[in-house]
Amino acid sequence: MSYQALYRVWRPRTFQDLVGQSHITRTLQNALATDKFSHAYLFSGPRGTGKTSAAKIFAQTLNCEQMPTKEPCNECEACRGILDGSISDVIEIDAASNTSVDDIRDIREKVKYASSAVPYKVYIIDEVHMISVSAFNALLKTLEEPPPHVVFILATTEPHKIPLTIISRCQRFDFKSINNRVIVNRLSEIMQQEEVEASQEALETVALHAEGGMRDALSILDQTISYTNDKVEMADVLAVTGGVSQDVLTNITEALFQKDTKEALRLLDDLVQNGKDPGRFVFDYIYFLRDVLFYKTTSDLAGFMERAIVTEAFQTLTEKVHSDWVQATLLEFTACEQQIKWTNSPKVFVEIAMITVTSETIAEGTPETPAPAEQQVASPLLEHPDTGDLEKRIAQLEKQLEAFGNREEAPSSAAPKKQVNRSNNSRGKGKSYKIPADQIRSVLSAAKKSERTHVQDNWDVFLRELKQKNAPAHATIQDSKPAAASENTIVAAFKYDIHCSLFLDHQEMAESILANVLGKQMKIIPIPEADWYTLRNDYLQHNEPQEAAEEEAKEDPLVDEAKKLFGEDTIEVQE
Repeated sequence: MSYQALYRVWRPRTFQDLVGQSHITRTLQNALATDKFSHAYLFSGPRGTGKTSAAKIFAQTLNCEQMPTKEPCNECEACRGILDGSISDVIEIDAASNTSVDDIRDIREKVKYASSAVPYKVYIIDEVHMISVSAFNALLKTLEEPPPHVVFILATTEPHKIPLTIISRCQRFDFKSINNRVIVNRLSEIMQQEEVEASQEALETVALHAEGGMRDALSILDQTISYTNDKVEMADVLAVTGGVSQDVLTNITEALFQKDTKEALRLLDDLVQNGKDPGRFVFDYIYFLRDVLFYKTTSDLAGFMERAIVTEAFQTLTEKVHSDWVQATLLEFTACEQQIKWTNSPKVFVEIAMITVTSETIAEGTPETPAPAEQQVASPLLEHPDTGDLEKRIAQLEKQLEAFGNREEAPSSAAPKKQVNRSNNSRGKGKSYKIPADQIRSVLSAAKKSERTHVQDNWDVFLRELKQKNAPAHATIQDSKPAAASENTIVAAFKYDIHCSLFLDHQEMAESILANVLGKQMKIIPIPEADWYTLRNDYLQHNEPQEAAEEEAKEDPLVDEAKKLFGEDTIEVQE
């Protein structure tokens, strides 16, 4: 078999070839050049970002005859032997198929013996998170104090699964997703060397679908070259990847903005009938709307666009749609993207998102928000010939506001509820979650700091068990934290509003698992984080503060200042 895939042919052979990871290559090069390298390394990061390639280059440089040096020469016997695999002192192990204690014990026995052909034995353990817990324990001592002629390099895409006792014995390097521009530049160089013609738009589309992985980009490009017999164009890449063309995305946006539900659904159905994945459409559409928003904000941001190409049709579309509408649509499809991950009928959720966007709630509700005076002049609403009616409505609203300001202050018990409702209604359009303000006030009146502390101490355990039993339920509550607690109820502050509504579908299961963790049944009441602070402050202002509520709201000045500097997330420090 003479043909090799592009990602194998163009696998990096030097640190310089390893693009997009300069923060790592520079550190490793300096360590090698000064002969101050470690005995164990942990390379973590997304797939296809160069972890294993960096490990092999490090092993070559470490054993190169030109050592100390920053790059392997790739010409000496050691470099060539490591490249072709003829030198057995560089051992690459796939942890996915070598997970047992016996496999690790075998390594432990062999590290005692000196290397045979090169100065250092290098063990490269790929996907190390697959090793069992008992195997990790067997590796601990060897990893901490290996013989002086042995170096361990562990590579993983899921570092959170590796015991902290292992991580603390290694120098950790986090590989990041490669920037699209870096991928495009690298692909252009490779296409010139391969003497294959490819358009800039095609390479940019490949980079977008690679999602930060160079190996994925080369695989997609390799497949596209096989698909076409001539120049690689964007249409060829879309055909191979299942992506959606910009013309279709533009037409769908036009239909949604004009509230033409039938046309939007027809275009979606055509896509699905032609074999396009609804999930891929949503992915492409979110990026397209992002680019529309960028370009509409200012054309100077055109250089940051990742999906759209500035054509005449694109410019016409950006002039027609409103920024508020684009943002609301973007949020709707982002929520849709989360929902279709857990369903076998993604098309249904995409259709619902389209119907929601074309409804009166999003399409017409957003522009009613008063805009600054300098923006109102250019607003499309004021260009309507019926501006007289609009002026009358504005005058009526001004009178109502003036009357509202002169009204006597409402009783203190009713004030908090009204303010919270305004907060709830002023948030993003299409929000269906109604805050149970009365229930939360009841919890505040009976809140105990000891109960909240007990819940906070066990919250991470609860989240881990929930993730194991129901991943969708965990996804809705993972960005929340206990804000207040009574003997039988918890108020949980959610970072994102939409997660409050989604959590209600999994509330019964979550409360069941929480009961097992805490040893007693407790109800969870979700509330958006911003609304929680508003409601709590209103409660303390308009009610006679109980000792429990005062203790719940009291903050140490140092803690308050620390929250301003570093945020409100808490971490648990273990000795």
